Amino acid sequence: MTGIDRVVLESVIVHKVGNPTRSEQLVLSSEVLTIEDHLVTGLLTKYFLTPFNEAEQYQFSHLSDLSLNEVYTYVQTIFNEPASFVEQSKLLAHFLHVKSSHVKVKDGELYVAKFTNLPFGTEFISGIGLFKSETKETFLQLKTKQEGWGISAEDGIAINKLDKGCLIYNKDGADGYVVCMVDNTNKHQDTQYWVNDFLQISRRANSYHYTDAALGMCKLFISNEYQDKFEVTKTDQVDLLHRSMEYFTSHESFNMQDFGKEVLHHPELIESFTQYKSQYEVAKQVVIEDEFSIHVAAVKKQQRFFKAVVKLDKNFHIYIHGRKDLVEKGYDEKSGKQFYKLYFDEES
Repeated sequence: MTGIDRVVLESVIVHKVGNPTRSEQLVLSSEVLTIEDHLVTGLLTKYFLTPFNEAEQYQFSHLSDLSLNEVYTYVQTIFNEPASFVEQSKLLAHFLHVKSSHVKVKDGELYVAKFTNLPFGTEFISGIGLFKSETKETFLQLKTKQEGWGISAEDGIAINKLDKGCLIYNKDGADGYVVCMVDNTNKHQDTQYWVNDFLQISRRANSYHYTDAALGMCKLFISNEYQDKFEVTKTDQVDLLHRSMEYFTSHESFNMQDFGKEVLHHPELIESFTQYKSQYEVAKQVVIEDEFSIHVAAVKKQQRFFKAVVKLDKNFHIYIHGRKDLVEKGYDEKSGKQFYKLYFDEES
């Protein structure tokens, strides 16, 4: 997140949340943290907010009625009745404790925080943060003695990595607020309790998520369907990956028909891609519009997964950034090995 230095951390309270299946208790606080050192306040604020990508937005949701989403209800009460902060934070901790029953869920501290002066586009608004610390690190503590120094080992929180977080902007409350999310532990489906069971959030229908989902779908299509169905070479796959990413980096908006003509070319491939898109939307429970504005931040996020490289055994990597016609693949009968032939003008 940008603009953290201007954010004001108004208050924060901490509750200890265990795993009920291991008989780990819920220990609730009745008072907010007393922080007298401005340095500690600054460190906490950066620890809480730095990991968030404000372009990747979600909203609270529910299958039948948004008001039945517990976290949404507790947060809404805090926004509407600031004096209820402590009591609502306890309800949040209790609800998280109930949802922490998976065998792999770790115990930890739940921080509930209130912020003001949060940057949101051209505005500065209030917000509420929910942060869970699960990972502890051991550090050495030096202490002075009468004739020298003593040293001891203590466990503490690593402030350079937030385990789990949720930042709720006081914006569009009737639609489930604008929410940003972090989940750096337990990313497998069976342990996504933070996102699915506790927060119950869904992607906001905006250009960022359309772009992110479309590129993710393209990557899977080229890596799986394109190879299996059309029996193409690795260089064909790399070339299509390159052309797909080039489309997103060189256009301001996505159009399904234009993408088919400019990138896929062949009617059979366009038809297969269209069918795969429909299957992907059902499987991933996402909607990818046929036309949308391309979000630069989402493209940059996906670029690291679009690697235009052919890996040969453990010895060579061939990076292909266009002009697939200058790469030839063959088989040498004498050595019994495959080979690639590259044509080029200059060596640097």
